[in-house]
Amino acid sequence: MRRHRVLPLAALLLCTPALAGTAPAVATPQSVPAGPLRILLTNDDGYNAPGIRTAFQRLTAAGHDVTIVAPLTNQSGTGTKMLSGPTVTVKHPEPKVWAVDGTPGDSVAFGLSEVFEDHAPDLVVSGTNFGPNIAGLATHSGTVGGAVAALEYGVPAIALSTGGFAAPDPVSTINAMRPTVDFTVKLIDQLRSRAKSGRLLPKGVGLNVNHPVVGADGTGTAEGVSTTFQDPQTVLEPDFTDSGDGTWKVDVRFTPRPAAKGGDVEAVSADRISISPMSANWNTGPVDFAGTAALLTGLRP
Repeated sequence: MRRHRVLPLAALLLCTPALAGTAPAVATPQSVPAGPLRILLTNDDGYNAPGIRTAFQRLTAAGHDVTIVAPLTNQSGTGTKMLSGPTVTVKHPEPKVWAVDGTPGDSVAFGLSEVFEDHAPDLVVSGTNFGPNIAGLATHSGTVGGAVAALEYGVPAIALSTGGFAAPDPVSTINAMRPTVDFTVKLIDQLRSRAKSGRLLPKGVGLNVNHPVVGADGTGTAEGVSTTFQDPQTVLEPDFTDSGDGTWKVDVRFTPRPAAKGGDVEAVSADRISISPMSANWNTGPVDFAGTAALLTGLRP
């Protein structure tokens, strides 16, 4: 049965820390369950995009209880934008799938306050999307923004992206996403086996995972796994040209620079999986990099 609903913005403001100014009224996960995880799956490409559907199928096949709560339409590049209108329209086109007419952050806010109202999910996974979210690209990524929204609510989160600066033929895009979600199953299994204090990840820490595309058809195996930091380079630079009539033409130039040693660009360029710990709070300085890296030690593609 198809359903949709329109919620007033005020209903979500009550549980949105960025706007309410207080701790969100959403229950945080109590402890890592012995059985399958309850996962809220979101993205920035839209609820029916190939990447999120591939992730849904693989995570479900691994035994997890997965619910898609994702944007109704493509929201790539929206970053951490949330709740900019007085209402939000939500559709429920099929079981285990909710489509929110808003950003990834809106989707996560709705999912945590409504779909998972009585019992917060154990994990939020955002992605996978096609194209890298490394260096400055990560800052403006809707995929990363969805994970950041979850972290604001105290829910562990992983952002998933597939690809480096050089993309394969679009025909192989679906194939290229499969190694990403296969690796994600391994990553979740390891986090569960090493969980401390009942948490999948240290408090306030999320993971930004970038899986390279390896091989002509995208199905090759990565060279390894690196715990990285976000390379400080911007990568994309706008070039404005005055048209002389009050308008400017904009050309965005791709300007990669030498990769920072130990950063996400270096790892993905070497066909390694990059995992960068991240925090939703930009005022507290570095996350627990050493503690998070220890959880990832020994992980293989």
